[in-house]
Amino acid sequence: MRNTVHDCRFIELPTFPDHRGKLAFVQNDRVHLEFDFCRLYFLFDVPFGGQRAGHAHRALFQLFFAFSGAYDLHLDDGANIRSVRIEQPNRPFFVRPNIWRVVDGFTSGAVCAVLASQLYDEADYIRDYDQFSEYVRTL
Repeated sequence: MRNTVHDCRFIELPTFPDHRGKLAFVQNDRVHLEFDFCRLYFLFDVPFGGQRAGHAHRALFQLFFAFSGAYDLHLDDGANIRSVRIEQPNRPFFVRPNIWRVVDGFTSGAVCAVLASQLYDEADYIRDYDQFSEYVRTL
């Protein structure tokens, strides 16, 4: 399926504030997400100037959270490029398959948490940008 960076978007999660703080949630009910999630992973203690990702996925859907601090998410669909700043825990960013992604610009103490639609599968990764460019041209 041909996805573009414009198909990726922020998700506004319901937030419930009271005198004790705020609560937000996401669950596998297809109300907030287009996918059921199977895995949660997170990036933290990324050194200043460090970069993560640098790959695409053939089938994986992801939801990127900033549980603490902030970071930049750069997206490329082979024809369009888009960058967003992830900085609110109740405003995660949804990324579709077949999008090249790079994560950088981590603030001190930043925690990037990601809900993924599948268990880890190395075969789903495209780790070479030239191969990615060729792959998306065939979609």
